[in-house]
Amino acid sequence: MNSSLSETLQALQQLVEVVAQLRNPEGGCPWDLAQTPQSLMPYVIEEAYEVVDALRHGDEAAIADELGDLLLQVVLQAQVAKDQQQFDLAIVAKNITQKLIRRHPHVFDNLEVGSLDEVHQNWEKIKATEALSEAKLSDQLKKYARSLPSLVAGMKISKK
Repeated sequence: MNSSLSETLQALQQLVEVVAQLRNPEGGCPWDLAQTPQSLMPYVIEEAYEVVDALRHGDEAAIADELGDLLLQVVLQAQVAKDQQQFDLAIVAKNITQKLIRRHPHVFDNLEVGSLDEVHQNWEKIKATEALSEAKLSDQLKKYARSLPSLVAGMKISKK
């Protein structure tokens, strides 16, 4: 089943509007209004794990449902940030779009690649250049230790 772009955009717009209404101080949901980025963190992690579980089992209906729950967490975090006058979902979407374009010069620029391995190597080089321009390597490694489970962080740090 393939939705058209206009159907997809309409569905996303409706989701954004529903979340905004849930967070509206006039008539919104008290639970949603009480949420902060920190209070929502466990749900982001929980929903990500539920997506992975659904993918492992290959249940298309469960995958679609769990991806929706994870998308809700993204939209809700962006709405909380918007309410706090930090950023909004448009900024989130623009940032990831720019990152994808930057990291795929073999698609959006004229870089020639000969293999999947070369694509991966280029991605890592671009990512490393971005990271170094934003922060020292040690700060990047600390980020892994803060944001990932210990074993995953250790593997990620050792690769870097």
